[in-house]
Amino acid sequence: MSEMVFRRLASLACIRRHFLRSSQRTLSTETSPPLTIREQEDGIRRIILNNPKKRNALSLAMMTSLREDILTDIDDEDLRVIIISARGPVFSSGHDLKELTSAQGRDYHTSVFSVCSEVMTLIQDIPVPVIAMVNGIATAAGCQLVASCDIAVATDKSTFATPGVNVGLFCSTPGVALGRAVPRKVAMEMLFTGRPITAQEALLHGLVSKVVSEERLEEEALGIARRVCESSRPVLALGKAAFQRQMAQGRDAAYATAVAVMVDNLALRDGQEGIRAFLEKRRPMWTNSTEKAYK
Repeated sequence: MSEMVFRRLASLACIRRHFLRSSQRTLSTETSPPLTIREQEDGIRRIILNNPKKRNALSLAMMTSLREDILTDIDDEDLRVIIISARGPVFSSGHDLKELTSAQGRDYHTSVFSVCSEVMTLIQDIPVPVIAMVNGIATAAGCQLVASCDIAVATDKSTFATPGVNVGLFCSTPGVALGRAVPRKVAMEMLFTGRPITAQEALLHGLVSKVVSEERLEEEALGIARRVCESSRPVLALGKAAFQRQMAQGRDAAYATAVAVMVDNLALRDGQEGIRAFLEKRRPMWTNSTEKAYK
């Protein structure tokens, strides 16, 4: 397990204790439905935002639960891909504004935005691809969640917005993910006006990967997930980490990073197995091991 993931696991208990002390918790975990639901089958982990009555608001509790669902057994070789979806007509309305009143105080507000930012970066840092399956509205931090995922499939009825400016709270943290997912001028218009964009506009600008009918949403998302599962986990992990790293670099540094990663990839047993399988015209037999074929 990477040091980054280990640190986040260690801090998870502290965040949970902070939340348990919060005055916002009015119902016990024994009587409340879970804020997120985690299921896993055939290498595909499904995490479902499960608070439709509150428009799946990303409260501190919801984000803590989402974070735990992502990190649980993250290094298990059987886990290949994660799909994040939501119950109800709203994917997520963003932060719970009741948590952002002055009564909560600066420290609590810092926790809300810090944990949210950690969840978004965690999605990009973990070794498996994360797919957003969006059916409905995704606004503010909900839009940020979509922008942070590696792949996003949305229905043609979905809309996306960063409307914080309309309530006096500029979507600065959502803007980090949004500005890295769509062209700058598109992001700035969304942030300055709060105007929602359609699923087709989101597709045009690169916020989502595919737009399908509501009836085909699950089929399409699962189809992508199953194709991911056909590849070697360590190869995907190496490639995802390298892609994220080089995106933050200048051109020459990015190519230097990519060259080193390609060579490291070839040194993996699965790297050599894939090439042999292609040359021998057969399906590869992945070991899903990080073992090296040569030094």
